[in-house]
Amino acid sequence: MPSAQSLAYHHLTVNDFHRMGEVGILHEDDRVELIDGVIIDMAPIGSLHASQVNHLTHRLVPAVSGRAIVAPQNPLHLGTSSEPQPDVMVLRYRADFYAAAHPEPSDALLLIEVADTSLSYDRDVKIPLYARHAIPEVWLIDVQNQRVEVFRQPHPNGYQAVLQPANTERLRPVLLPDISVLVADLWASAHE
Repeated sequence: MPSAQSLAYHHLTVNDFHRMGEVGILHEDDRVELIDGVIIDMAPIGSLHASQVNHLTHRLVPAVSGRAIVAPQNPLHLGTSSEPQPDVMVLRYRADFYAAAHPEPSDALLLIEVADTSLSYDRDVKIPLYARHAIPEVWLIDVQNQRVEVFRQPHPNGYQAVLQPANTERLRPVLLPDISVLVADLWASAHE
């Protein structure tokens, strides 16, 4: 039997991935995303994770109303071999609300990944993917520890600036500097 190192892998394209949905191999409610040509199964969304996404969406929608679109858990087209589903995207405003095509890196103003059970996957797989595709800013929300990491200055080798602000600090997205969010207000559980 050949060793794992000598095996060849068939990587899928985004077109292959969409075709699998069109012919019924993948279904609309399947929790999967395409990362570097590989279909990744995503864990079911727990109530803590869902609550955090709902809270962030609730806070961001009024802050960007009329000039950007907040898109929770929707696809982001990253080249020919990746289509992740960030937990929250803040996108450039488009009148068609992205009906013609999924957003691309140039559309992303801010991405937010919420991690309760997926911290290492988000940090080690998804955030480097976003850096390679020049996403300007990503917030990684660590729900369990109530910490946020802010990734800025994308580079093919990763983000050049990584911030870990305290709960008493305010975040201002690079491409939306008029928005100011107190880190302590990011946590859904703080508003129960």
